[in-house]
Amino acid sequence: MARAGLLPATLTLLAGGVLAQALPLLLGPWLARLYSPQEFGVYHLFAAVAANLAVVACARYEFALPLVRDEAQAVALRRLCLWLLAAVVVLCALIGVAWALVQAQAFPLWLPAAVGALGLLSLATLWATREQRFAALAASRVLQHGGGALAQAGAGLAQMGVHGLIAAPIAAAVAATAVLRLPTVAGADGRESGPPPGLREVARRHRDFPLLNTPHAFLGALQDTLSVALVTAHLGAAAAGAWGLALRYLKAPATLVGGALSQALYPRLAAGGDGATAQGRAVVRQAMLTLAALATPLVVALWLWGPPLFAWAFGEPWRPAGELARSLALYIGVHFVASPLGVVTLAWRAQAWALKLALVGQIAFVAALAAGLHLGGLTGAGWVVSGVTAVYFGWYFWCLATWPTDPAPVPAAPSAAGEGAA
Repeated sequence: MARAGLLPATLTLLAGGVLAQALPLLLGPWLARLYSPQEFGVYHLFAAVAANLAVVACARYEFALPLVRDEAQAVALRRLCLWLLAAVVVLCALIGVAWALVQAQAFPLWLPAAVGALGLLSLATLWATREQRFAALAASRVLQHGGGALAQAGAGLAQMGVHGLIAAPIAAAVAATAVLRLPTVAGADGRESGPPPGLREVARRHRDFPLLNTPHAFLGALQDTLSVALVTAHLGAAAAGAWGLALRYLKAPATLVGGALSQALYPRLAAGGDGATAQGRAVVRQAMLTLAALATPLVVALWLWGPPLFAWAFGEPWRPAGELARSLALYIGVHFVASPLGVVTLAWRAQAWALKLALVGQIAFVAALAAGLHLGGLTGAGWVVSGVTAVYFGWYFWCLATWPTDPAPVPAAPSAAGEGAA
């Protein structure tokens, strides 16, 4: 595996990310007119549940791939992930049927397809990250996000409703996975260094990922699921649609820049071996400062022009989403900085600390959201969430910036909190 520099790799992924995010952002105002806020609310609830399950569908073993040097062990890890994913898809089929019966609607039956597609895409992405095939990663992002938005627009024109909103991203994820896996199937297995180890052996060797990172990732995704559920329960599906639309746009910059930077940052930090190094910590500090400089204008712009921008772009019925955007501006700023840093403690083998800190952040986020909804509706929830998360992420950034370079366990250091309390 050739080592790519952080800047060229980031720029390659960023170019793909720009294309990937441009179509959803440009098509968003049209989609907001093709689908009702209620339909968006149902879609966002389904998408949150599917993501919650998909994020742990391979027990997070796929995130061990960039750390593995031996080709045979990597192949065994991939095989283990596929077996786990198959079992989760079967379980999701049962969950989907039960959910459909309770709701007396058919949309939950898409659950196994959504989880399977997202799980395969995650596995393919981490395999390509291990091989540093950044051009393929960029192309896959374009297909997943841009292609998904185009397919949703087509489904809207065909008046497919919620089913179109759900099926389009599934098809896009399958296409993105095909782009990532085709080169791998063509050549990776031929470079094995020996017979692959047994699945039990490789599962035991990398057990930190299911034991520590799986609950971390699941709870992080559960935060999104509970958020949509809370908004729906308090204010109805239309408010959930406003919440989902606002966060989709507000988090787009973090998805764009953070996704590119994290995919380039992870293999570079992992190359230093277990634990942090002085050089790795310097790279993380530089990344945080750069991200903070980019986030500041975004926060100020939302404070000044959030409501009129949303009303102009999506129509007057979506002005409440703009009010929510203004109140969430500070949270969006700190999340923008934290988003790509979730891989840092994976590379530094500090997942136990990450899990504890992320759990605190997730409880604080959901509690702040519930309190804000009770006190001031959707906008009040945004202001409370912003205040609480600013304190939480401030501590997280300080921990990363001062992380000890001694590889021994540290009781109060930082971790994938950026991933967990997003």
